[in-house]
This record gives sequence, structure tokens and C-alpha cells, in this order.
Amino acid sequence: MDAEQLRAARALLRWSQQDLADKCDVSVPTIKRLEAMDGELSGHSNTLKTIEAALIAAGVQFIPENGGGAGVRLAKPRA
Repeated sequence: MDAEQLRAARALLRWSQQDLADKCDVSVPTIKRLEAMDGELSGHSNTLKTIEAALIAAGVQFIPENGGGAGVRLAKPRA
């Protein structure tokens, strides 16, 4: 996950930085710092894993670099 994917994922879910921080049990300044980065995120691996897991649990799918650039999308709801 890179900073652009993090910002896009949060926007897709219509979550504020506070919403994401609450879901992950991290501070809002941590979310702000991560979102202000360019490219690959750097920080404590447990924090990054927790954030990614919360976004995935909410329905975000991370799309790897495939020639068109990395991205995110919302998964189709399961029937």
C-alpha cells in the first residue's frame, strides 16, 4: 500500500481521518503523517498492517501495479 492508495481507499469509504484512526486504534496525527507521504508508506509495520486490514475488512481491494498504476476499488457486496 502506498500513500496514494491510502488516501483513495479512505475516500472511497467516505471515512474521515478520524473514522480511519478509530477503526485502527491509531492516532489521527499518524493517519495525517502517512497520507502526507508520497509513494510507499514507511512506519511501524504493525500500524501499516492494521490500517490495511481495516480497509480490506471495509471492502477495499488493493490493485497492484500492473502497467496502469496501482490503485484501489470497492469489492462487490457478497450476495
